Amino acid sequence: MSERIACFVMSGGVGSRLWPLSREDNPKQFHDLSGDGSMLAKTLRRMTGRTAGAAPVFLIASERHAGRVHADVNGMDLAGGGVLFEPVGRNTAAAVALATLRTLADFGDSLVLVVPSDHEIFTTAQFWQTVEQGAPAAGEGRLVVFGIRPDQPETGYGYIEVGAEHGGVFDVSRFVEKPDLETARKYVAAGNYYWNAGIFLFRASVMRDAFLRFQPDIWAATEKAFAAATSDLSGLYMPEELYAAIPSDSIDYAVMERAEGIAMVPAGFRWNDLGSWQSLLDVGPSDENGNVIIGDVVAIDCQNSYIRSHGRLLSAVGLKDTAVVATADATFVAPVSHSQNVRKVVQQLEKSGRLETRFTPSHDRVVESGAWRSRVRHWLFEEALPLWSTVGVDERHGGFHEALGLDAVPLARPKRMRTMARQVYGFAVARARGWDGPADRLIAHGLEFMSRGRTDRGGWVRTFNVDGSVSDATEDAYDHSCVLLALAHAHMCGNPDALQLGRETFAFVDEHLEDSSLAGFLEAPEGGSLRRSNPHMHLLEAFLAWHEATGDRTYLRRAARIVDLFRSYFFDADSWTVGEYFQDGWAAAPDGKGDWTEPGHHFEWASLLIDFANRSGQTSLTTYARKLYASAVANGLNRATGLAYGAVSKQGMPLDLVSRSWPQTEAIKASIALDMADGPDLKPEIEARVGRLFRWHIDPAPVGLWIDRIDERGRSVAAEVPASIFYHLVYALMQYLDSTEERGSAA
Repeated sequence: MSERIACFVMSGGVGSRLWPLSREDNPKQFHDLSGDGSMLAKTLRRMTGRTAGAAPVFLIASERHAGRVHADVNGMDLAGGGVLFEPVGRNTAAAVALATLRTLADFGDSLVLVVPSDHEIFTTAQFWQTVEQGAPAAGEGRLVVFGIRPDQPETGYGYIEVGAEHGGVFDVSRFVEKPDLETARKYVAAGNYYWNAGIFLFRASVMRDAFLRFQPDIWAATEKAFAAATSDLSGLYMPEELYAAIPSDSIDYAVMERAEGIAMVPAGFRWNDLGSWQSLLDVGPSDENGNVIIGDVVAIDCQNSYIRSHGRLLSAVGLKDTAVVATADATFVAPVSHSQNVRKVVQQLEKSGRLETRFTPSHDRVVESGAWRSRVRHWLFEEALPLWSTVGVDERHGGFHEALGLDAVPLARPKRMRTMARQVYGFAVARARGWDGPADRLIAHGLEFMSRGRTDRGGWVRTFNVDGSVSDATEDAYDHSCVLLALAHAHMCGNPDALQLGRETFAFVDEHLEDSSLAGFLEAPEGGSLRRSNPHMHLLEAFLAWHEATGDRTYLRRAARIVDLFRSYFFDADSWTVGEYFQDGWAAAPDGKGDWTEPGHHFEWASLLIDFANRSGQTSLTTYARKLYASAVANGLNRATGLAYGAVSKQGMPLDLVSRSWPQTEAIKASIALDMADGPDLKPEIEARVGRLFRWHIDPAPVGLWIDRIDERGRSVAAEVPASIFYHLVYALMQYLDSTEERGSAA
């Protein structure tokens, strides 16, 4: 019996060359490109097909794709293997080091086979015959690679130059980067150049020693992360902070191009990396005219073309040697000979923050704009506003109740200043949108109660007791942003006291909350251990509201300072995320807090940035808004429900699995704002967002209420209905009615 070979399948790539089908949230390896299962599932089945000896199969995959991975692995016998989840991508060197460590831990100094998950290899028997041919050389201590004899000059592959042959195994002279066309032609003519298949076979101790010689930092960091890993039935998980510390490099650069005595075995199997639409045309089932047709397609007088539709009817006439790929939200058209250049399209889209590179839209998107108008209007004007303008008002002690039970009975809770202000804001917005209820009385009622919480310095306290006495006199920046927002809208409704109260509040903010270094605002006059971007976001919201209320560009200049902070400190250009927690000087907070991001705030920032852009003419901010929206939708949604998680890391790992109602309302506002900016038509996205809000949060609740908290499986975990969410719902749904008014006026 031959020696054991531990098999490791790498599933970490994005496959951008197959955009728009392959995307960050649904990469190439999870697609069925040839009609017999996903690329990943086929690769795993191939790995389990060894007949010459034991071959446990392991999968190294992104933790973000855990759900997809489990779907493909479910029911598969991995012969003692399992799944190793990477919390963040660190390139192929880290994956190979991880495979080596796992083999040494489980099987000692066995042979290790590492393969990509997204290549098409047509016969399992011939694949394993080729691997067995390289096993003796690997057993003797050589690093073994596998080459594909080229049948055409190809500029999309790396090449291997070989020298002397020993029993069907060649010595590797050098590895060559992807060449230009003329160089590729010379390689094919020379006869001693092979395409690099990206498959590696080696003894575990040999690869370990190679890392220790050439890349000890990668080995040490991977070893540390692996030692701290935890396991359960679903797989092995490593701490994100340790795995993220591994230097990112490819195994080719880190080890293979530096090592000596490498051997190459020519592949005895048919191979295609399916890395372009040309390659899919080459291997796909073609009609009598050489066309590969997939989906709802009508093709007339077309030749040698790849035409694929996911969704609506696609018709083509007279095409020759052309790739046409249409998804629900994007279409790609190019000569198949130029289809490699799709990467240039992806790069351009990435620069402008387009959603289409990172997120795959669902197939159930509602196309009719304004489809939810009747339900939204009824819920707002006939259910929610009547309830919260009566039961939600504390007529005995003043102000508004902090929360209601799911039976609509007020709960005895301390009253936060921010909630009182938000209720004033909510009723003011409703009045401005045509609500005929007692808005003026409620606004005055709320402001009278709030004014009991003025401090000696002219600020506002944080919390009241139920009876209206002050509980916490902290002058909190977040609360002051909410007060300013409420006063702006109360002023627009004609309240006689709001303007003077606003001026006094701005004077307090300037004197006691503004950072002396002009770098934003303090959490409170006394400072705090951490600083947050969130109060600044709400101050931006308030400044924009005062500009709307008065037309005074002084407030726009205030807003501009917040936007400058966003660009300089809050926004992470690499991950398209907004940090939540910072130290003084706006360095990221320690202990993992600096990695905390909230999808709901991404949506909120996006709509505010577009509002500011429209007022100031700084149209470049639209790109930031798109990037925030794309990041939140690609990395921040629970795929089971379509709802935004409470928090995710900058790398897209869920940190708070509960989906609250307010982020879903902010997603509605952001999609409306982006739809009105130059860019893609997001009207179906708007309808989908409204639909999910009602499906999960509003329709299951009693009349006029909502389910605030939904767990990761779609179950309610709400014990009460917080009044602080009312303003999110009112404004988002009023914006929806505004944006669909002309198109849905008959509703």
